[in-house]
Amino acid sequence: MDKNECPWKLAHLNYADVKDRRIDVAVLPLGCTEPHNLHLPYSTDTLEGDAIGDALCHVAHNKGANVVLLPTIPYGTTSNQRGLPLSMNVNPSTLHAVVTDLVRSLEACGVYKLLLLNSHGGNELKPLMRELYGQTEVRIFLCDWFRALGDVYDQIFDAKDDHAGEMETSIMLAEYPELVERNSDGTLTADAGATRPTRFDAVNQGWVSITRPWKGLTTNTGAGNPHAASAEKGRQAIDLLAQRIGEFVAQLADSKIDDEFPF
Repeated sequence: MDKNECPWKLAHLNYADVKDRRIDVAVLPLGCTEPHNLHLPYSTDTLEGDAIGDALCHVAHNKGANVVLLPTIPYGTTSNQRGLPLSMNVNPSTLHAVVTDLVRSLEACGVYKLLLLNSHGGNELKPLMRELYGQTEVRIFLCDWFRALGDVYDQIFDAKDDHAGEMETSIMLAEYPELVERNSDGTLTADAGATRPTRFDAVNQGWVSITRPWKGLTTNTGAGNPHAASAEKGRQAIDLLAQRIGEFVAQLADSKIDDEFPF
């Protein structure tokens, strides 16, 4: 896409494009590099961050927001996938240090509003936001985009998606169909994404939590059945996410930082 069609996308811009531009909000997607069943690429979370970030910035830009989309961080916390080949982990402390440095960079540039657009469930960023609160002029907001569909999820999808299931597969079919592996008959190469319960009822019911050992939890790293996925469902989800989060970014851009902010 020509850079003039997406003037919010920093990776496509040059210094002449940005040196005199006012930026009210920066959007930083965070992805991961890890296996996603037998049919989706290791870059699934990162590519989703790219696509959803681009779509929501398009909406915000059209509403008059001065927004910039930063390049997606391609590595995340995937320590519970140790033992799986080329699952590339960065520990929470490492990820927090990287994000903190980027926050300081934005602050030095006079950009004081940041949306962290998280694509990976293992990236736990709320503790970092608490740590940075009052330590930076940048006002930080966090959106795990996969939670923003909660109230309408069952209207779009048939099955829950924990990892590489119907939702993620649908989004990839909508945006990157060439990267979704299929059999000669057109079916997905994936298994059904079944997961094993632990021996502890308290853990299975959710009121005691653990770091789930992914190699034992799944057969081929998928957690959620992807076989009802479609590009149409993916496009519906992306469009809804773009409208919801893009509207928020536009409101954030238009909101003055004062003593009462964000109230």
